[in-house]
Amino acid sequence: MGADAQSEAWWRTAVIYEVYVRSFVDGNGDGVGDLAGLRERLPYLRDLGVDAVWLTPFFTSPMVDGGYDVADYRDVDPSFGSLADFDAMLADAHALGLRVIIDVVPNHTSSQHAWFRQALQEVPGSAARARYHFRPPTMDGEPPNDWESVFGGPAWTQTGDGEWYLHLFDPAQPDLNWDDPDVRVEFESVLRFWLDRGVDGFRVDVAHGMVKAAGYPAAGLTGQIGLLGRRVLPYFDQDGVHEIHKAWRKILDSYPGQRMAVAEAWASTPQRLARYTAPDELHQAFNFEFLQANWADPAAVKASIDSCVHAAESVGAPTTWVLSNHDVRRHVTRLGSRARADAAALLMLALPGSAYVYQGDELGLPEVLDLPADARQDPVWFRSGGTDPGRDGCRVPLPWTAGAPAFGFSATGAAWLPQPDWAAFAADVQAGDPSSTLELYRRALRLRRDLRGPLRWRESAPGVLDFTRDGFRCVVNLSGAAVARPAEDIALASQPIDGDALPSDAAVWIFARSNRSS
Repeated sequence: MGADAQSEAWWRTAVIYEVYVRSFVDGNGDGVGDLAGLRERLPYLRDLGVDAVWLTPFFTSPMVDGGYDVADYRDVDPSFGSLADFDAMLADAHALGLRVIIDVVPNHTSSQHAWFRQALQEVPGSAARARYHFRPPTMDGEPPNDWESVFGGPAWTQTGDGEWYLHLFDPAQPDLNWDDPDVRVEFESVLRFWLDRGVDGFRVDVAHGMVKAAGYPAAGLTGQIGLLGRRVLPYFDQDGVHEIHKAWRKILDSYPGQRMAVAEAWASTPQRLARYTAPDELHQAFNFEFLQANWADPAAVKASIDSCVHAAESVGAPTTWVLSNHDVRRHVTRLGSRARADAAALLMLALPGSAYVYQGDELGLPEVLDLPADARQDPVWFRSGGTDPGRDGCRVPLPWTAGAPAFGFSATGAAWLPQPDWAAFAADVQAGDPSSTLELYRRALRLRRDLRGPLRWRESAPGVLDFTRDGFRCVVNLSGAAVARPAEDIALASQPIDGDALPSDAAVWIFARSNRSS
């Protein structure tokens, strides 16, 4: 893709909606979201105003980790439907003007994958075992090193013949060895399989994890996962991952229609993260620094925006922004109030680059904090011995219809995770209500299409973020007290603005040119 075409590529300014497929809509009544249910609700996403949808894994899987333990990368798990269901959904999405991005999970497979089952049956040193990280025990029979699992506990599990295999997540998710040529050839084939079916791109799961430091050196400390995104670990963000992403970029560029890939990558600095979006690598990388910013410190939020914009600009890539996803506590709860969450959403959508909206963000859903222990399914919960609640609280199925069974998620009234009383959050209740979060998102996404130009900060009162972008102005009051409201006419506000004061935890959009309308 030439420089001019790349500068106009859809993904540079897109709003992409994350669909956690299990929790979106149940189309067949078994209590689990599926592709048929998603297909039914595609018009809702079009009307919301997003440009694309990103689907979490729907591949064949034993579902130990919600589908991120893939047993077959070229087929649909029966709980989600079939390849025919996928093709029908994709065709409908394209007919509605929506692009579709799917997950690819290259760091690890399921332990039920044919490759790993074969590896367990063969002897140490075999070609089948070379596709994974099998290592002999130490002299005293201990694991090869001190690496820790993201889900808690050691990152090694011993097999019956004494060897240990690496799993940076659950033992049911053995890590692939990307030094083995079979692995590289296989995943290039997987990418082509889905590109040939017409997908518009990929979200690359654990894009920073495929390469491990030579010799498996010790990390030398405990609590390693707490350092994720703060320092380089011997099994994450190794320089060798970039060779893989460069090879994938060539495949993507060989297809018509501006196919793209976004990296889920954690790096110790914005500069290291920007390497994943070099001109010959992936198109985007998730910006977790913004998500993790301390919203009690407006200066820190501003600094995170500046550092991420600067790092992306240094490689000519668009910045990405996200407030919630399927792995973190929902931002309504994390930030402490709906008012602050709505203000944060307007800030995010006003920034240059691309934005990701997690399903339910547009409904203002809070985190479900009181799921019963016997309902939880996240491996984080089990591997921590119940001390870490894990991620189930942000994955509770969506409420669509206030008076329907399971709030419209499933016609049978079943849901794979129990829902709280979410009648007031249901999409049908919020639709048409100008004070609702859903209508705030709809209006913001319509107006956002008129936003152009780079971000330029204005002088502002302490605790107030105030910037312009080519005839547009965004003001966000995080000071904790009311401040003077802008003198210009307000096109959109995150909460009612009465009189001359802009209340705390409020954001407003202002368009300078009179032809702007909401």
